[in-house]
Amino acid sequence: MTIQTTFPSGRDNCAAWLTLPDGPGPHPAVVLVHGGGATHEMMLAQYERAFSEVGIAVVAFDFRHLGESGGQPRQLVSQRRYAADVDAALAFARSRPEIDAARIAVWGTSFGSSHALTAAARHHDLVAAVVQCPVLSGRAVVTRAGARHLLRMTGPILSDVVRAAFGLRRRYVPLVGRPGERAFVNQPGALEGWRSVAPPGYVFDNRITAASGLDMLFYNASAKASKVRCPLLICACDRENLISPRIAERVADKASRAELKHYDADHFTIYHPPAVDQAIADQIRFLTTHLQPTQTRTRSAPPATRALP
Repeated sequence: MTIQTTFPSGRDNCAAWLTLPDGPGPHPAVVLVHGGGATHEMMLAQYERAFSEVGIAVVAFDFRHLGESGGQPRQLVSQRRYAADVDAALAFARSRPEIDAARIAVWGTSFGSSHALTAAARHHDLVAAVVQCPVLSGRAVVTRAGARHLLRMTGPILSDVVRAAFGLRRRYVPLVGRPGERAFVNQPGALEGWRSVAPPGYVFDNRITAASGLDMLFYNASAKASKVRCPLLICACDRENLISPRIAERVADKASRAELKHYDADHFTIYHPPAVDQAIADQIRFLTTHLQPTQTRTRSAPPATRALP
């Protein structure tokens, strides 16, 4: 059963989805943290369904400024605000009578892995953390396209900084584009990959405020790895095409209780069969070990792209 609701964060509300397992609670829970510019509609249903089927409640949400959540301007990416949203999601999970506040984990995918990892570093009461196709350094993504690409972004970023300072209409740039295009992410296959995680008929708002690039450039979640005390599962893609996979390996070395799993996938095929089925199986094993749901049952993997009812 999935309940659509909201929880407060800052001056706005985040749209939230609470998926509950069958049977009496309180249940252990995992909070899902999506990737850069992504919303709940983009492939989170398969994780909600899989985890709830083994007795784990799931809280998913849209960050402020994105999707069905409040916040102006739209399509703003802010490390500070997103960290506050994750904290608010964890507080929301703890407040629900259906959830055991002492058995909560955090799960992050892509750029959401940065927010999940730093949350685990802040919240030592978390029981476990999972990061999938982790983007743990914004600078590593932006600079991978080269100095010329970074220089092309300088004008829009500075323009948007000035506009924000004077309360003017914000300047937007594409979040993802094809190689050579002026977009924050323009690696080969990135645009097609982003589109592959959007359901049929869903319109992906492919833009962010240009000044958001500064947040991305100076956000290095990997530096927090040594502060993560809970068990950490890192699901890394061997054909990662947005960021060097060595960053995930360094995080695994620094985190005291990390487990590193490798998949024959790139940054986007990890969301699709067959890689997603193996990743979810590993994540279920890890989460049930540490969250210990009381009504775990055998799960047969459904089609990964099936939507929530």
